[in-house]
Amino acid sequence: MLEGNGYIRSMESKHVQYNSLAQRMEMLLMIVCGIALVVGFSLERMGMESRNVLLGVWGLVYVTGGYFGVLSGTKSLRAGVVDVDLLMVLAALGAAYVGAPFEGGMLLFLFALSNVLQSHAMDRSRKAIGALMRLRPDKVLVREGDHWVERKVDDVNAGAVIRVKPGEGIALDGHVLSGESAVDESTLTGESIPAAKRQGDAVFSGTMNQSGSLEIEVTKPASESTLARIVKMVEEAQSQKADTQRFLEKAEQHYALGVILFTLGLIFLPWRVFGHPFDETFYRAMTVMVVASPCALIISTPAAFLSAIGGAARQGVLFKGGVHLERLASVRIVAFDKTGTLTEGRPVVTDVVPLNGMDSDTLLQWTAALEAHSEHPLGEAVVRASKKRGLAPWDAENFQALSGKGATAMVAGRHLVAGSYALFQEWNAPLEGEGDREAQRLQEAGRSLVLLGICAGEGQIAETLGILGVADTVRPGAKEMVRALKKLGIERVAMLTGDHPVVARQIAKEAGIDEVYAGLLPEDKLSKVKELAGEGNVAMVGDGVNDAPALAAAHVGIAMGAVGTDVAMETADVVLMSENLHHLAFAFALGRRTRRIVTQNLVFAMGVILVLVSLSLTIGIPLPLGVVGHEGSTVLVCLNGLRLLRFRGDA
Repeated sequence: MLEGNGYIRSMESKHVQYNSLAQRMEMLLMIVCGIALVVGFSLERMGMESRNVLLGVWGLVYVTGGYFGVLSGTKSLRAGVVDVDLLMVLAALGAAYVGAPFEGGMLLFLFALSNVLQSHAMDRSRKAIGALMRLRPDKVLVREGDHWVERKVDDVNAGAVIRVKPGEGIALDGHVLSGESAVDESTLTGESIPAAKRQGDAVFSGTMNQSGSLEIEVTKPASESTLARIVKMVEEAQSQKADTQRFLEKAEQHYALGVILFTLGLIFLPWRVFGHPFDETFYRAMTVMVVASPCALIISTPAAFLSAIGGAARQGVLFKGGVHLERLASVRIVAFDKTGTLTEGRPVVTDVVPLNGMDSDTLLQWTAALEAHSEHPLGEAVVRASKKRGLAPWDAENFQALSGKGATAMVAGRHLVAGSYALFQEWNAPLEGEGDREAQRLQEAGRSLVLLGICAGEGQIAETLGILGVADTVRPGAKEMVRALKKLGIERVAMLTGDHPVVARQIAKEAGIDEVYAGLLPEDKLSKVKELAGEGNVAMVGDGVNDAPALAAAHVGIAMGAVGTDVAMETADVVLMSENLHHLAFAFALGRRTRRIVTQNLVFAMGVILVLVSLSLTIGIPLPLGVVGHEGSTVLVCLNGLRLLRFRGDA
């Protein structure tokens, strides 16, 4: 577990210092090796007669160029593994043995240069979210009595009140006590538009306060903040390898051992059996050993997966390992939860139908006056709609709730009743003609109804004043997202919901979804996901709470809008920090692009090995050319994988 902001910073600092020191050392030795290589080549061309001088120069080349290779190869041998570093060192020593020290030195120099470039490239992918840490301040202003005192972030506990000025980073998770501002949350969610924050709204560590001063009550210490969890998650993800990467690393030692045995065969058979000159045979065998080494194959997958994971994190999409990114590329069926995933997750007033001469604003005002005393989601939707229109609130007197069906009160001198369609039927409300047709239309469209009438006494309604249609609305961009998924190759898109079939079908129609399974309990969703999984690789998209069993059962579980949601982060394989549905299509597109890049790298790397080995065995190519081809392919596949850092969503 992370123990705090300071722990994260110290670990990051140690990691950076270690990498920086190792990289500087590697760079220095590579430069010395290159200079010594040029000096040795020049001295040989000039006819240097002093053997000791030449031995000293070539010794410097081999020591500086092979230092890290010897360390790595020795470490691997102690673990009972033969790796590509050992192959390079053996090939260089073999070249020196047959009187070609320049070729062996060039091999070690290019191998060192290749390692420096790889280290730089891989370090870029590992530091893809490093900018997040720089956005979090070391200290914050904490309210202590009547004073504001500067404290270290590590020393601030939940319940404390902090002040964040305009232009400052928000160091800790919390909710706004006072003040209004716009907060840039792009570092967490990938959303470019700042989010408006006012009293009661949640704010998260790693985001940037922009326009106004905020007083924030801290809800989590630094060690449990959203940013700390994201950093930990990405670090763990980069250590979890994809299936392809694990297979290649497992096969590397067998392949490397096979190359050594094959090289020995190329030496002894032509030399001892067919009587070929030893030096010529040995030189060719060393060339084959170099070009057959699987450096490019081994680096091709981590270069791509680490870059993809790091780049996605900056876009607000967190993969819990390369294996989930790889599996996402093979998904053919996507199942969605409805509420909070495809829809906004809270009801809104969609229709205002005044009757019997009532105007729409007054209908909304009077209904809101009654519903202001209710905690029912439909009532809250009516109150929000009235406020959104800027309508002045009316006072309600003698309010009386009606056992969950509605309420009565005196508003504007009238005894009003607001409630469900069932209540109005029970109270014999006059609802013929236009009113009845509108009620039926709204119900068929999947709306929940709130009716307003004039009460003529207990159990009687004298006149119906209007109908409000309330529904959970589809998220913006849902239809475009479904269309994008199908364009990416998703064959089936389904909705799994516990809602009424009429409502579910309406939402599915608006979102462009093909299959609807309604009236499902959590265990029913689990069964349906298992059934779909039997027909092909399936991804489940939900909110990570009541959908947890289904998320766990899918090939890939994806949690939507998970900023600050512990359950979503723990349950899903992929976490979308934003509620923007574009990020879902981005995740699928990234999975497919990553698979394409990995395939390109593997085909290219294997093709280069086959071509160079074939040329070495047939026409015979010089060792320097083999070295350039081998190391060049290694660098190219690494750079190709790095392109995923800049991926923005086009498959």
